[in-house]
Amino acid sequence: MTGGTRQMAEAAAEAARCEAAGAADDSAGVPVEVRLLHASAAGPADVLAAHGYLFATPENLAAIAGLMKDFFDRSYYGALDRINGRPYASLICAGSDGRNAARQIERVATGWRLVAVAEPLIVCTHAQTPEQILQTQQIAAADLQRCAELGAAMAAGLALGVY
Repeated sequence: MTGGTRQMAEAAAEAARCEAAGAADDSAGVPVEVRLLHASAAGPADVLAAHGYLFATPENLAAIAGLMKDFFDRSYYGALDRINGRPYASLICAGSDGRNAARQIERVATGWRLVAVAEPLIVCTHAQTPEQILQTQQIAAADLQRCAELGAAMAAGLALGVY
């Protein structure tokens, strides 16, 4: 709603696309297609079609955002026991902490038997007042770079068959 998570996801996706294009140019590894989907537009078919996942969510009230929870609710059983062993990582945009949202994603990933390929990347905006929380967020360049590095690493790992 405030744009922080979107900026993080876009930075990761763009870097993943660049990495995938570079791998394709080198004729090394497996072709990687990067798809960036909003949680409300994604479902079980998307989960089944993907070879890896980078889940991005804001933390709202010490939990994953409602739309991400809805995505997991709609997708969980349709993918259960069908995606075991696939890689995942997570991006969390938080006001001050983010750890509980990371734990919630980890619990879903554990149920799906996914393999974490990186620690959760948590970006804290330090928004604490109602005005700060609701204003459009601007994620710092250094944090966007961290997101980009994670996206590129995920794409490289998939292209090289590491995951």
